Amino acid sequence: MRRLFWGSPSPPKLQESSESHANLLKAYQSLEAGDFTGFLKILKSPSSQRLQSRCTAFLNTMEAYHDLPVQKQSDLVQDFYQSFAEYFNSFPEAQVTQIMEHVEKLIMTRLHKWVFCHDSCDDEQKDLALQRRIRSLNWITPQMLSVPFPDKKIEVTGDPFLPAITAIIEMDAKRAPQDKLACVSKCSQHVFEALSTSNSEPANADDFLSGLVYVVLKANPPRLHSNMQYVIRFGLPHSLMAGESGYYFTNLSCAVAFIDKLDGPALNLSQEEFEGYMLRQRAPSAGKRQRVVSDTQHLLEELQGRQEKLDQGMDSLSVQLQSWVHAVNSQLDEATAQFALVQTEVTAKTESSQVLSSSSHDALLQGDDKDESVLKLMDQHAGPQDTDC
Repeated sequence: MRRLFWGSPSPPKLQESSESHANLLKAYQSLEAGDFTGFLKILKSPSSQRLQSRCTAFLNTMEAYHDLPVQKQSDLVQDFYQSFAEYFNSFPEAQVTQIMEHVEKLIMTRLHKWVFCHDSCDDEQKDLALQRRIRSLNWITPQMLSVPFPDKKIEVTGDPFLPAITAIIEMDAKRAPQDKLACVSKCSQHVFEALSTSNSEPANADDFLSGLVYVVLKANPPRLHSNMQYVIRFGLPHSLMAGESGYYFTNLSCAVAFIDKLDGPALNLSQEEFEGYMLRQRAPSAGKRQRVVSDTQHLLEELQGRQEKLDQGMDSLSVQLQSWVHAVNSQLDEATAQFALVQTEVTAKTESSQVLSSSSHDALLQGDDKDESVLKLMDQHAGPQDTDC
């Protein structure tokens, strides 16, 4: 099998010149956490050609031999991770982990359609059995699991575990194992947040596991068993054995095992009561229904109060708007009246100035006529001597 994948009894060692090797290592060291695009750019660079060719050859071979048993495919992928990581053995462990997460995402995004829920295993049948099991337990209440819920004094609209339910359902849409683990971590963090709103004290491990069981029962995530097996088979080992992601995934596995083996004593019920619930001959106590009705009524009253405040605000705004329109119209009428008055005054002044100028002109003409008459009289009374003079 190794000869088939590597062309020799053992994987070949990468041999580059010391200068190109140093430049390549420096480029990988400069990668930031989560920068998958930057990783792809470095991998496609000429100095990283042999690493890229190695990844491409592995992917093409895995796709060509996708009929191999899923456990054999898992072993090949894990061997590839180990051999690829040896290239960066001079790096700190944190940087090697970061680079290998990019490698895992690159490889498994391509191989997901070939290895997920493989025909060589019974994952699909176990998915259906687990879904039926969870569906048959939909009558379980948080009180039966001892999950702390918010007091009536605390205002909470809706189920505080709804974000956790949404996160665990999103896991099936992811391809890379690390992305599926990220959904599990996100779900678990939302569980802790919901528990913190329900209780003044920090949540302990038992409360967290009970809350996670409740979330899985309410969400009934699609293909949960296949997704968990996919992460176990093709995920990086350190992701499952250390850190928060490993802790959260371990608790999810415990929650699924608890649901699979769930019986009456685990819920503080007798075996007769448990079977009655399972056969739908019994129903949860009316207290739960009354609480739901009370919460719904409280929510409706709150919405009605908000609607009344909104209506009052709209009425007040309408009154203010009408008052503003009236004030604007009054100011406009006043301005129009003042403009008409000023225009009348200007017209009157213009007409009076025209009359005065006309009178002055007539007076000047009359004065000229009088002067001519005086001159004529003086000419008539003047003697011949005067005339000669």
